[in-house]
Amino acid sequence: MAPTDETQNPAPGPEPAAEPADAPAGPAAGSTTAPAAEPAPALASTARMPRWLPRAMALALALYACFQLGSWAFHQLIGLLINILIAFFLALAVEPAVGRMAARGMRRGLATFLVFLGVVVVSVGFVVLLGSMLAGQIVDMVEDLPKYLDSLINWTNHTFDTELSRVAVQDSLLRSEWLRSYVENSASGVLDVSATVLGGLFKLLTILLFSFYFAADGPRLRRALCSVLPPAKQAEVLRAWEIAVDKTGGYLYSRGLMALTSGAAHFVLLEFLRVPYAPALAVWVGLVSQFLPTIGTYLAGALPMLIAFTVEPWYALWVLAFVVVYQQFENYLLQPKLTARTVDIHPAVAFGSVVAGTALLGAVGALIAIPAVATLQAFLGAYVKRYAVTEDPRVHGHRRHGEMVLARVQRALRTGRDQTPPPGGS
Repeated sequence: MAPTDETQNPAPGPEPAAEPADAPAGPAAGSTTAPAAEPAPALASTARMPRWLPRAMALALALYACFQLGSWAFHQLIGLLINILIAFFLALAVEPAVGRMAARGMRRGLATFLVFLGVVVVSVGFVVLLGSMLAGQIVDMVEDLPKYLDSLINWTNHTFDTELSRVAVQDSLLRSEWLRSYVENSASGVLDVSATVLGGLFKLLTILLFSFYFAADGPRLRRALCSVLPPAKQAEVLRAWEIAVDKTGGYLYSRGLMALTSGAAHFVLLEFLRVPYAPALAVWVGLVSQFLPTIGTYLAGALPMLIAFTVEPWYALWVLAFVVVYQQFENYLLQPKLTARTVDIHPAVAFGSVVAGTALLGAVGALIAIPAVATLQAFLGAYVKRYAVTEDPRVHGHRRHGEMVLARVQRALRTGRDQTPPPGGS
């Protein structure tokens, strides 16, 4: 029997939705394997930036910017900081005089003003006297230059058998390119010299102003500093301040005594040689040689040698020999005794501090190096525990040669006796 139409052509039902072409193929029909689970997003969690890293980078950049800003500000203000440091030591130097005047009932500001007025008057008077002396000597040297030139030409003609004349020498000098370039450079450098002088005067005024405030308001400054410290630290700060005042005053006192001794000795020599302006030259040698370390001795001796040369050329050699001999006397006999009583610092330490101060701050560092090191040494010495030194000759540099030789002989005899075989042994 033929099948019916329903059997051959069943009724169309709803067709299943078509799957996308890129859909992953599912498991095969009739398979018992469970569908695989999706992988956890582990790579995304590990690649994420830590929360603290941006803050750390921002903090590092901020610290670097602060460092650069601080470095720039320090280099811009280094001149002002050096001036303040000089003013502080100058205030410490005048503190004993101001303190004595204030203890007798005088107002501290007035006492400071009088002390600084005396220092300024003495300094200006010395500079004016020295300037007038130099001006007079320069005029005399210019007037006597033809005479010196004639004597030099005569000595050259007689020694080397030449035929030089003063007119020819003067013409060659006036027409030389060296003199022309020197005059042009000097004319163009007048403005630079003027700017340097004005800058030096401004620095001097700044130092005097700060030192005046430091000295006049010393008690107020100490109270302001101690007000932010606990009582134990206040005592330490006041002790350090007192040590600094004592050492700075002692340094200036010892330098003043050495300047007085040096000036008196050179005054006797210059008067004996009948060199003009002997008092002013003696003061110049005393002050410059003592308050300009390292190079002060050479600068101090150059001016008397130059002026002595104008009187008699051989006198310059006498002055040079006296300066060298007196410098040795001062370095090995006078300075150690005065320094030990006032500053209490070893000469080698003083020399090293001057060299270090010069390397750090130039001439200013050389000037304040010794009182600064003396203050630091005294302050540390108050807190370093010391012990009694054993009574051993080696402490004083004496070696016990006789005892050492005897001990070696006894040790050698003992060793030989131990190595000797007993009698009757093989």
